[in-house]
Amino acid sequence: MTGLLANAVLASLFIFALAMSLALIRLFRGPSAQDRVLALDYLYILAMLTMLVLGIRYASDTYFEGALLIALFGFVGSFALAKFLLRGEVIE
Repeated sequence: MTGLLANAVLASLFIFALAMSLALIRLFRGPSAQDRVLALDYLYILAMLTMLVLGIRYASDTYFEGALLIALFGFVGSFALAKFLLRGEVIE
């Protein structure tokens, strides 16, 4: 890995950590349930991006598979929470 790529990976991991901390603040202090659901969805996206960057850093396919699982579970979780907020039930 070149020096430029290593610096870019470290910078992106730092920015993702900062964004995760801000999303956690919104998750805990959000004035409404919709804000909390959006913060949780954003956390899923940031976790997936972090796994992808770690996969680039360590050149391992396992991180990419983990990112795919996070993306799938994040989509299903967001869909279930949105349905619960709209209708009050998840399973009809």
